[in-house]
Amino acid sequence: MADSNEMTINLVVLGRTQTGKSAAGNSLLGSADFESHRSPSSVTTCCSLGRSCRILGIIRRNGCELALRVQVLDTPSYPHSGLSKEQVRDTVSSALAHHFGEEGLHLALLVLRADLPLYPDESDHAIQFIQELLGPTWKDFTAVLLTHADKTEEAGFSEEAYLHSASSTLLSLLSSVQHKYIFLDNQKNIIKEERAIVLRKLLNFIRQNNYQVLLLKHSKE
Repeated sequence: MADSNEMTINLVVLGRTQTGKSAAGNSLLGSADFESHRSPSSVTTCCSLGRSCRILGIIRRNGCELALRVQVLDTPSYPHSGLSKEQVRDTVSSALAHHFGEEGLHLALLVLRADLPLYPDESDHAIQFIQELLGPTWKDFTAVLLTHADKTEEAGFSEEAYLHSASSTLLSLLSSVQHKYIFLDNQKNIIKEERAIVLRKLLNFIRQNNYQVLLLKHSKE
C-alpha cells in the first residue's frame, strides 16, 4: 500500500500464445502498456510490468473509499515458440521476485480462450507450470481469465450455458481454483464500466483469500 487511502493489487498474467494475455493485461490497466497483436509466433519474449493510474469508485474498506492501483506483470507464453520451458520459468520467476518480492503477489491469472476447447494435456502443463512458479499453495492464488468471451456470446452461449456444456477438463480446473474465474471480451477496448466489474470480481477473490499475498523468492532449480 502506498498510503492509508490507497490499495495496490499485484497480478501476473500467464498462458499460451495468442490467448490474449497481453490484451487482458491492458484491459485491467486501462492502457496499452503491453504489445498485443496477432502473430505466427509468440509476441512476448520478456516480462514487463504495467501500473494503472489511481482508480476511484471500486473499493471501500472500513466505510472509507480507497483509491485502487493495479500492477500487472505480463509474461512470455508457455509453451513458447522461441524459448524453452526452463527459460520461460526462470524469466517469470525472476521477474516475480524482482517486482513483487517485497509486496507479494495477490493473484496469478491463467488466461484461456473461451472460444477454444481446453485439452487435458494443455491443462496439465499449465497447472504444472503454475505449481513450479507459485508453489504448493498455488490454488489459493490463481484465478482463470476466459478471454474472447464475445465469440461464445456470438455462438449463443450465456456464461451459465457455456459452463454447463464445458469440458470436464475445464470444469475440473475451475473447481481446483475454487471457481475463481472471469469472462473477458478483450477483442475491443474494454469500457470503463466493464473494467470496473472485472476489477471488483478480482478484489472479491482477493477478499475471499483474506487479502493474503504470496511472497516469492527466485530460486533456480
